[in-house]
Amino acid sequence: MTGNSDTETIYSKTQMHSRKRILVTGGAGFVGSHLCERLVAAGHDVICVDNFYTGTKDNILHLLPEPHFELMRHDVTFPLYVEVDEIYNLACPASPIHYQFDPVQTTKTSVHGAINMLGLAKRTKAKILQASTSEVYGDPTVHPQTENYRGSVNPIGPRACYDEGKRCAETLFFDYYRQHQLNIRVARIFNTYGPRMHPNDGRVVSNFIVQALTGRPITIYGDGGQTRSFCYVDDLVEGLIGLMAAPDEVTGPINLGNPVENTILELAEMVIAQTQSDTEIEYQPLPEDDPLQRCPDIARAKQLLDWSPTVDVASGLQRTIEYFESIIAAPQTASETSNVR
Repeated sequence: MTGNSDTETIYSKTQMHSRKRILVTGGAGFVGSHLCERLVAAGHDVICVDNFYTGTKDNILHLLPEPHFELMRHDVTFPLYVEVDEIYNLACPASPIHYQFDPVQTTKTSVHGAINMLGLAKRTKAKILQASTSEVYGDPTVHPQTENYRGSVNPIGPRACYDEGKRCAETLFFDYYRQHQLNIRVARIFNTYGPRMHPNDGRVVSNFIVQALTGRPITIYGDGGQTRSFCYVDDLVEGLIGLMAAPDEVTGPINLGNPVENTILELAEMVIAQTQSDTEIEYQPLPEDDPLQRCPDIARAKQLLDWSPTVDVASGLQRTIEYFESIIAAPQTASETSNVR
């Protein structure tokens, strides 16, 4: 009896020693909620911070009863005072319809948010990861995009609030690394999809699925020949966690995305086939500064993190379609039906 008790005590102490206090900003958003879920399942204490501008409590309701999960309503443009070991900075609207609604606030979220989270990391000596984006490459002139490509971004266009905000955040991270020896990670995230995407976020996967399920025409901007690479959210989360766990010299930036390229028209046809919809395709003019090609070179992620996506687009789409079928069939909450105009 005593032996069992001693064993349990040793196990409990080992578990407590390995448990980290982890802050996830934007934790109630699409990617953030999946990351929080994964970190809680791994036995960590997780603080989820969100101002609910685009995130929703529905995404993390199932985590609220968890004793090691804490939800905090907070805007990262203001300082935050908590004690943590690691910070994942995901806070920022990521879809054009959301980040263009209030472009000044979008830039402030990227820049002021980075400054505040870096300041927190400096004070607590925490390891910090910045969720950057493939948008730092703009409309690329090289293909696929490698991390040493410096991009082709319009600094005064309608997408600049997001593109340049994220580029400035990367600058801040590396300046804090050089000036204050902060332990940083920078992930450049390419198109990601999966359950808990906002149905009205204007992104191509959610748009196509919702349009197909509701019998509306699928809207393609341009001729549909532009390409994207689509990474399932579970794969992305594994990449983020792998980057955070990498040796300290692995600062990034590191591309995280699916190197398999699809045209927008191919995606539309896959969605129509998997939803068994008889909807039609409707073509509209291509928005300003919308990139014609977007595909990551993930050689660095493979080499340094031993990471590459495992979920193919067809399988990921099926899981995503099942999610949207469930929320479209169920009585919708205000957060699901609201739209930014």
